[in-house]
Amino acid sequence: MTEGRTAQRRELWSKMRPRSGRAARSPITMWFFDIDRMLLLLALLLIAIGLLAVAAASPAAAVRYSDGNVHVAPLFYFWRQVMWVSVSVPLMIAVSMAPVALARRIALIGAVVFFAALALVPFIGVVHNNARRWIDLGVSDFQPSEFLKPCFVVAIAWLLSLREKEPDLPVLSMSFILTGSIACLLMLQPDFGQTVMFGVLWFALLLISGVPMRTLGALLAAAPAGLIAAYLFYDTARNRINAFIFRGTEEAPIDHYQTDMAHATITGGGVMGTGPGGGTMKFKLPEAQTDYIFSVIGEEFGLVACALIALLFLAIVARVFVRLLDENDAFRMLAAGGLATQFGAQALISMAVNTGLAPSKGMTLPFISYGGSSMIALSFGMGLLLAFTRRNPFLSRSPYVVSWSKL
Repeated sequence: MTEGRTAQRRELWSKMRPRSGRAARSPITMWFFDIDRMLLLLALLLIAIGLLAVAAASPAAAVRYSDGNVHVAPLFYFWRQVMWVSVSVPLMIAVSMAPVALARRIALIGAVVFFAALALVPFIGVVHNNARRWIDLGVSDFQPSEFLKPCFVVAIAWLLSLREKEPDLPVLSMSFILTGSIACLLMLQPDFGQTVMFGVLWFALLLISGVPMRTLGALLAAAPAGLIAAYLFYDTARNRINAFIFRGTEEAPIDHYQTDMAHATITGGGVMGTGPGGGTMKFKLPEAQTDYIFSVIGEEFGLVACALIALLFLAIVARVFVRLLDENDAFRMLAAGGLATQFGAQALISMAVNTGLAPSKGMTLPFISYGGSSMIALSFGMGLLLAFTRRNPFLSRSPYVVSWSKL
């Protein structure tokens, strides 16, 4: 019985091993055997769901942005999203094929370029919805902060990984200065939500890197003080918090239209939804194709679909961290863990805003919301994540698999 199972394992393993010769040495073959195919499949599934969701939200957005002089086709945003996806998926695959050293170098160069672009936004940026966050490239608007996020994660991961080789290097101070500089530039736009996002990513990377609990405790203790200071001295933060907590008075009411419409839309379809194209509340919802697309999904496909999407995001994050349990390389552990945190935290914030659990914030739902900058930047980040989690299955870290490969 045991000999039969051993023979079956040998036969299965021989079929899984790449054949010798030209095919075995091709980059495509090596990539296919090294990549986390389940992680890639989950990402592609989210992109497909996103196309369906944008198709559902596109008519509402088209009505909102049409007027007497401008007519927007009902599926305009859907076809635009198809265009962005056709650019983003090949980019994700290409980045995932890069060796770790090359992927790190690309991200570090990107961190410098996009930080410089972020610094130029106050001078050459264009204004949308009372915020200056974009640079007009002619074909489309470009949001530097979206592209900076994955590059920032890799840059901080690289800095923190240097602690093993250079213990005297002030990497914590350097990472704090970089994060603080980005926060200042974001608050000028103003973009308080992205400021919080970068702070969360920095703290998560410190936590993963094993920074002393005394340091982490001090940062946690300083967080409420920073929030109070933002409320007192930063109008954008104060307005967001007031709109979330207070209803105001009859003389000075506080506008809750966005959050009220988001709640009415996401619950309008009940458990199973109205069906594709059957939603009506979405036509009253601002930014249905971007910030509040999760609410549109709730109306047309039901709360069950929302729960399944939340589970997909959770599965991606859990998949990455489980895969990192036996990772020995400090940089790869930090970079992959940070990128997974970025992906999960952004999804969590977006879904919390749509369900009324967080103040209104212009943050897209990864791979699902409409937007060129968001889709391309997230695909670039997922490509980096796939590159940093690549493993040769025949050189596995698992003792069981190593012993099995010697059969």
